[in-house]
Amino acid sequence: MAKMKVEFYGHVRQYHGIKKEIDAAISSVLESGKYVMGPALSKFEGELASYCGTKYVVGLNSGTDALWLVLLALGIGEGDEVITTSNTFFATAEAIWFVNAKPVFVEMDPKTYNIDVTKIEEKITSRTKAIIPVHLYGQPADMKAIAGIAKKHNLKVIEDNAQGLGSKGDTFRIGELSDAMCTSFIIQKNLGTFGDGGAVATNNPQITERIKALRNHGSLKRSVHSMGYNSRLDDIHAAVLSVKLKQLDKWSQKRREIAKRYDSELKNTGLELPFCKPGYSHVYHLYVIHTDKRDDLQKYLENEGITALTHYPIPIHKQEGYPWGKHADMNISLPLTERSANRLLSLPMFPELTDDEVSYTIEAIKRWRK
Repeated sequence: MAKMKVEFYGHVRQYHGIKKEIDAAISSVLESGKYVMGPALSKFEGELASYCGTKYVVGLNSGTDALWLVLLALGIGEGDEVITTSNTFFATAEAIWFVNAKPVFVEMDPKTYNIDVTKIEEKITSRTKAIIPVHLYGQPADMKAIAGIAKKHNLKVIEDNAQGLGSKGDTFRIGELSDAMCTSFIIQKNLGTFGDGGAVATNNPQITERIKALRNHGSLKRSVHSMGYNSRLDDIHAAVLSVKLKQLDKWSQKRREIAKRYDSELKNTGLELPFCKPGYSHVYHLYVIHTDKRDDLQKYLENEGITALTHYPIPIHKQEGYPWGKHADMNISLPLTERSANRLLSLPMFPELTDDEVSYTIEAIKRWRK
């Protein structure tokens, strides 16, 4: 097969595939003159709530602010602890630090890379107030077990679903077993806009009202304010997301088909391939493999014209900006998380990948293994 270029993202291809609808949606907002807190936002919030099966959705400017504002709405703050994982994007812990609480990291499950639910209870103290599981790479964490632990210890549960919108567990939906679900719409996500965005989905009216005020300078009606922030999702982004939401399940299915090819054709290469729990619906935001020769493989693929990236090569507790002290553990050991960080590599994965590009990537890896 002749050498080709295989990108990691297909943003422009995706736009070209639905260009007419996207352009019409943006034009409609521009012509309306209502660009902030307008009808396009309300429409998308209703559509996403219906898609998620929740009563409410609040559109926000980012997934980071979604986590942060939920923590504020739940009254979590100074002296409190929130259990989560270290093998994820920095924002998960960052939101906890924003409210002056302490993230307490639990080791990852060695198969799914999600939080190891068997190790949560040993981290619970009298200061623990919530658990934030991350649905890493597009596969749900074990929400049945997490919800059971939370109920037993009277804890709140906030789902970080920035990577798993549209995924499902074996007997549960995302957002069903928690106090709130947070997601991100940055362009790289399975449902992404042309910039930043986020949302909170919940069945709790008090959380909904509190976040609606917090996102808009503490205001629920014009000229009446309390303490709040500027965390709104703009109407142009909302209109774009309304168009894309209609395509999301189709795009997720295409991701599964690409993952199935990777699974089938790379199974004898010696690489550790993703594990999908039986009965779970994985949406493959990322297709992450593991190998002791990660850096060699990444460089080789780059030379072959294939972009492969690392998610996440530095765990949060190993970051330069990790705030040691009262808001973080001073002596933390997460050997599985640290080993994974040194071995993981994400292969190209987006719905617009062509069959030839997938074949080229697979054949390149097979050649490298020889």
